[in-house]
Amino acid sequence: MKKVLKFKTNIKCVGCVSKVTPALNQTVGENNWEVDLASMEKALTIQTENVDAASVVGVLQAAGFRAEAI
Repeated sequence: MKKVLKFKTNIKCVGCVSKVTPALNQTVGENNWEVDLASMEKALTIQTENVDAASVVGVLQAAGFRAEAI
C-alpha cells in the first residue's frame, strides 16, 4: 500500500525541479512525486511504498536542496 510523504523544500523554480528530477526518479520512481511551486512551502509530495522520509531528505541534500517533513 502506498503512503504519502510531504516535505517543505527550498525548490523554487522549474530549473530546481530539473536538478532533483533524476535523483527523485531513481529513489521513488517517475510519476510518484511532484513539487507545488505555487505553495509557500514549495511542497514536495511523494507517493511511495518503501521509501522513508530520511531517504528523501538525504537525496535532496545530495542534490543541493533542503527538505523538512510536514
